[in-house]
Amino acid sequence: MIYLNGKFMPLAEAMIPVLDRGFIFGDGVYEVIPVYSRLPFRLSEHLRRLQHSLDGIKLTNPHSDAEWTRLVADLIARNDGEDQYLYLQVTRGVAKRDHAFPKVVKQTVFMMRSPLLPPDPALKTSGVTAITAVDNRWLRCDIKATSLLPNVLLRQLAVEAGTMEAVLLREGYLTEGAASNVFVVKAGALFAPPKDNLMLPGITYDVVVELAQADGIPVQIGPVPESLVRIADELWLTSSTREVLPITTLDGQPVGNGQPGPIFQRMDALYQQHKATAMRQRSE
Repeated sequence: MIYLNGKFMPLAEAMIPVLDRGFIFGDGVYEVIPVYSRLPFRLSEHLRRLQHSLDGIKLTNPHSDAEWTRLVADLIARNDGEDQYLYLQVTRGVAKRDHAFPKVVKQTVFMMRSPLLPPDPALKTSGVTAITAVDNRWLRCDIKATSLLPNVLLRQLAVEAGTMEAVLLREGYLTEGAASNVFVVKAGALFAPPKDNLMLPGITYDVVVELAQADGIPVQIGPVPESLVRIADELWLTSSTREVLPITTLDGQPVGNGQPGPIFQRMDALYQQHKATAMRQRSE
């Protein structure tokens, strides 16, 4: 069951006009919300990021946070599965094809769910491979826009190279992954690019920073030069659906000793504990 413009229905029955600006222009934003044990994880933070994206494209939010919360709960209740992820999309709606905004805007609102499978344990014990690529995307990567063609092309580079992710570099500095945030560990400290217009402000990014600071792991947020990426003891990728995974090979070369490092193992344990605690508190 999916939600489309005020109605719940089977996915096969959902239809959107071809003149929807999301289809014609990619004029819309989206959000991905993980659900554990049928409870959304960090929903308020995801809704805050949704509002940031809507503000970024000058589109009015069609629902209050309370309304979104009810819709999310209703969608979860109408579908099976303990762990799932929700995809939520808002476009500027249907109008004559013209680059300028239509004067009367009725947003298209769409939500669906998909199974959320935990990362393969083997990926945590062996790590994943990645390549570097030039970050040639636009300058508002902080907006979670539906027009993801640059990310698609960059991720395809990684797939064609037989790797999981492309680590993006812009003018000599790390930004993020094609579909993830990226962290660097060097000499026991965690380095992260700043949450500016050149990267998506990841919810999992925030969780990792919070957990590291609470556990006494030194955290430095600021520009991360490519030179530091190349000599990292550990590299991680993070996202709502993949959580935290170690990158152990970059551009065919081992990261550190080529094995998931001790800081990653510490963070993975902290993350799983935090997730379990958050879900337990939500259910009480």
